[in-house]
Amino acid sequence: MNLTKILLVEDDKSIVSKLTEFLTQEGFEIKSASGQTDALTFLEKEKFDLVLLDVSLSDGNGFSVCSAVKSDYGIPVIFLTASSDEFSTVTGFDLGADDYISKPFRPRELVSRIKNILRLTGASGSIIQVGNVLVDMVRGTASKDGKDLFLSALEYRLLLIFLNNRGVVLSRTQLLESIWDIAGDFVNDNTLTVYIKRLREKIEDDPQCPVIIKTVRGLGYRID
Repeated sequence: MNLTKILLVEDDKSIVSKLTEFLTQEGFEIKSASGQTDALTFLEKEKFDLVLLDVSLSDGNGFSVCSAVKSDYGIPVIFLTASSDEFSTVTGFDLGADDYISKPFRPRELVSRIKNILRLTGASGSIIQVGNVLVDMVRGTASKDGKDLFLSALEYRLLLIFLNNRGVVLSRTQLLESIWDIAGDFVNDNTLTVYIKRLREKIEDDPQCPVIIKTVRGLGYRID
């Protein structure tokens, strides 16, 4: 059985030591890098399932690493940082980060977040097709008729939530709770409406008469 391989990019030696020990006990394989240069070198040479990433590094910064990870490798990124201000959070998500957890954090909460992100992003590396839309779970991309849909991080996550619950009617509350895990207070009911509308405009042939993301009147939404 292959262990889930995580690259921990953090320059605090104490945090690296404690997290490596804890996550190893939880069944993960951990490699660590203290800065941007080392992190990118590891990524070029080895395959990882997820990156845990601090914003402040011994060289470079986490935002640059996140941008490179998403553009070149398409694997999940979770920010681990004391920078809990709105600018850092929004910047991280704009660059495609999958989750954001502020220090200090509870180790078991982190493990739960890791497993949730791996489940949502499909760590098994399968490709899912729904209608004429293909979702590549390895690269973290979605295409329609062979053309990239260029989904935002939240649009992509919303699509994954539906795909991981095929045939299940998801209420707006359930969808909000799933997205809240990723974007905190930045997503509300009105924002959810906007994201569903945008997602339909990209994946449906006729967004006014959707056949992929269907509305179940009075209950929520469903992908068959």
